[in-house]
Amino acid sequence: MHDSKILIVDDEVSIVTMLATILKKENFHYIDSAHTAGDALARCREKQYDLVLLDVMLPDRSGFEICPLIRETTDAPIFFLTARTTDLDKLSGFALGADDYITKPFNPLEVVARIKAHLRRKDGRAAIASPLKTYVFGDLNVNTSAGVVTVKGRKVDLPAQVYQLLIFFCQHPNQLFSKNQLYEQVWGEEFLGEDNTVMVHIRKLREKIEDQPSDPRYIVTVRGLGYKFIPHGDLHEHS
Repeated sequence: MHDSKILIVDDEVSIVTMLATILKKENFHYIDSAHTAGDALARCREKQYDLVLLDVMLPDRSGFEICPLIRETTDAPIFFLTARTTDLDKLSGFALGADDYITKPFNPLEVVARIKAHLRRKDGRAAIASPLKTYVFGDLNVNTSAGVVTVKGRKVDLPAQVYQLLIFFCQHPNQLFSKNQLYEQVWGEEFLGEDNTVMVHIRKLREKIEDQPSDPRYIVTVRGLGYKFIPHGDLHEHS
């Protein structure tokens, strides 16, 4: 995990310096920084990062605006750093492909703890998924070794947490899960009640893999109970 490459994007030099210093003390050795949206995009196109900390209020373009562009280059977790704290802002961030949302002012030790948790879960899920290389459900093909998802032969790009949600569903077809069960299993944290994270990620996943997201075939809602992944066609597991 400490070989992970992390990019910190913030125009406040003091914040970048503080986070980089603490991360290095925690034995993260590969830390890059960017102070503008343009610089961040250039770095993400040049190098593959394992996690990106992205400020929302940048001088040239907003973090909300460039998040989808960064997502085109990587499936690494993206954390928004922002002073904007409304539920709408948070939902917007998740809908754009972010995996976590940290509000300023923040405790830098909490940020590091969240980074470690995301990277640990990512590594753990990769190890769990490795024995099974590919899931095929009708038109949906999920190659876990390559991290590639295709629908009708067309590659679709998924944010890291949306991808992990899909993998969990593939591993548990025809099983009903409540919103809090999904949150605790996929995010690895206790569900605290009034949180729309799961709902937003379900919607994003449907937009990527369903022909008609408003009338889903794969991920169905069981009213009042939760969600169920319904496979179509025979399940083929290739090692």
